Amino acid sequence: MVSKNTICLWYNGTALEAAEFYARTFPDSAVGAVHRAPGDYPSGKEGDVLTVEFTVAGIPCLGLNGGATFKHCEAFSFQIATDDQAETDRLWDAIIGNGGQQSACGWCKDKWGLSWQITPRALIAAVTDSDPAAAKRAFEAMMTMGKIDIAAIEAARRG
Repeated sequence: MVSKNTICLWYNGTALEAAEFYARTFPDSAVGAVHRAPGDYPSGKEGDVLTVEFTVAGIPCLGLNGGATFKHCEAFSFQIATDDQAETDRLWDAIIGNGGQQSACGWCKDKWGLSWQITPRALIAAVTDSDPAAAKRAFEAMMTMGKIDIAAIEAARRG
């Protein structure tokens, strides 16, 4: 790994599958080196995939097949900024359609339990509008959504 700081994500034997999905789904993502265990370990055998180096939207990650002991939770998520509704829909639908589940306010979870915020840039602009009333309307609209509807956010912002 070239990066000094790498996000390590724990998987139960599915790190390579997850990395390959992320590489297919998110721009500027790729699977790098796959390292196999040099010996048996608590959740696997010699020769099993132990770690996978990959990037997600330019962020270096290491998938560790550590077993079932630890699970992902919402305290960590990737926030992916999208430029339009088509990109928002494509990413959201890819995650949900691959065994994931939707949540509220642009959040969803992939089938491995990792949380994602699919966040249109228009949403950030709306909820940080210099007009407090416009920001509040956009925020209140967002609070009713699962996947973000940019047209509805912009309409709420305008009042």
